[in-house]
Amino acid sequence: QVQLVESGGGLVQAGGSLRLSCAASGRTFSSLAMGWFRQGPGQEREFVAAISRTGGSTSYGNSVRGRFTISRDNVKNTVYLHMNSLKPEDTAVYYCAADEKWTVVVTRSGYGYWGQGTQVTVSS
Repeated sequence: QVQLVESGGGLVQAGGSLRLSCAASGRTFSSLAMGWFRQGPGQEREFVAAISRTGGSTSYGNSVRGRFTISRDNVKNTVYLHMNSLKPEDTAVYYCAADEKWTVVVTRSGYGYWGQGTQVTVSS
């Protein structure tokens, strides 16, 4: 019943920055744990970042820790992924995910709702 719509993807040069947004429908956003995953060409979907309902807890994948930052705005019903110091290996389709769990969720199976994905391409 929750609809997630990603935006902000595009082409960026290595070393640049990009901000992805994920807008959730309805009034249930504050009861959702949110996360970001990505899937590159010929690769499996991997965990990128996650944030708890209130935003008090976050978690990051090893490959993005220190470069990416996840945040949320419970008034705008939107979760963000700020990506800095982008590398060509960050090229992938980025997916937004949501679930009603009270904790930070870092696994694919832990999420019940998914967005359609947005393409991020980093050129060298």
